[in-house]
Amino acid sequence: MTVTKVAQGAAMLPLDTIIAGDCIEVMQNLPEGSVDLIFADPPYNLQLRGDLHRPDNSKVDAVDDAWDQFDSFRAYDQFTRDWLAAARRLLRPGGAIWVIGSYHNIFRVGTALQDAGFWILNDVIWRKSNPMPNFRGKRLTNAHETMIWASKSEGAKYTFNYEALKELNEGLQMRSDWVLPICSGHERLKDAKGEKAHPTQKPEALLHRVLVGSTNPGDVVLDPFFGTGTTGAVAKLLGRRYIGIEREESYRRVAEKRLREIRPLEGAALQTSVSKRAQPRVAFGQLVERGLLRPGEVLVNPRGQAAKVRVDGSLVSAEHRGSIHQVGAALEGAPSCNGWTYWQFRRDGQLIPIDMLRQQIRAEMSD
Repeated sequence: MTVTKVAQGAAMLPLDTIIAGDCIEVMQNLPEGSVDLIFADPPYNLQLRGDLHRPDNSKVDAVDDAWDQFDSFRAYDQFTRDWLAAARRLLRPGGAIWVIGSYHNIFRVGTALQDAGFWILNDVIWRKSNPMPNFRGKRLTNAHETMIWASKSEGAKYTFNYEALKELNEGLQMRSDWVLPICSGHERLKDAKGEKAHPTQKPEALLHRVLVGSTNPGDVVLDPFFGTGTTGAVAKLLGRRYIGIEREESYRRVAEKRLREIRPLEGAALQTSVSKRAQPRVAFGQLVERGLLRPGEVLVNPRGQAAKVRVDGSLVSAEHRGSIHQVGAALEGAPSCNGWTYWQFRRDGQLIPIDMLRQQIRAEMSD
């Protein structure tokens, strides 16, 4: 992993690097249509007025850095439009973007996303299980941030690993409200003085969910506001390629050290659950062609009703003939039937679902 600068008109994509410079200028000089996913944590433009103190009069370490200060909403909106335009140019046709923000900026960013031609897929509420309290007692505790997930354009074939996210959520559909803690303890990076290296460091758990759900191993992930490198650290761990852009040298130093210590996962550890629709299609006739089932062999349904396999991969029962799905539906008096899970064959006195044979062929196809 290196820190580098991209020359004007550079044709090569600087994978697994941190690029020093202004994100808009850098993105304008990267190859068009070369990135699969962008995760952006832009300045929130918090508009802080004066210091913030706790009830014991100690000062809160708030976000008051120069990079988060803009002269006006107009200036912030122009900055947002410019970096989004540069980002959209980099995305492949099936690419997507995640942008995270707070109530200070996310509504303005959302408008700019739509105006730029992005197509919003979801907004996700990151509900912090351990938020910072509201010390002044004049507002509700700000316990969440909002992420917008958008494809490059309407109708784009973006990546969505539905089954993988479902597994992360204990077999239930992943919802659009995520309860995760903010960075604290050992995960909170410190600088040489022992102070927080970055005021808005995001937890790795958040990026883990984003990247597992919307990228695949080998995909290129760009973070134009790299900070201390959470996106890169998780991308490297998960076998994705990353590009980070960061203008602040102090953040780059911390990120570089962090990334050197990451050891990527390999092999089976990187595999995720996939939807049945994404698996290779296997026709029932292939089982007959391969000799896994023989013409004339008897299949039985859950009620013990029988149908014989024919040479062309169709079935015939006492009253019906057709595909495994058609005959199953006819026997059940139902509009449809999944024949793969409906029919069983007998081997060594045991009834075995024919889907086991389909999975055997799929396993061979993936070798």
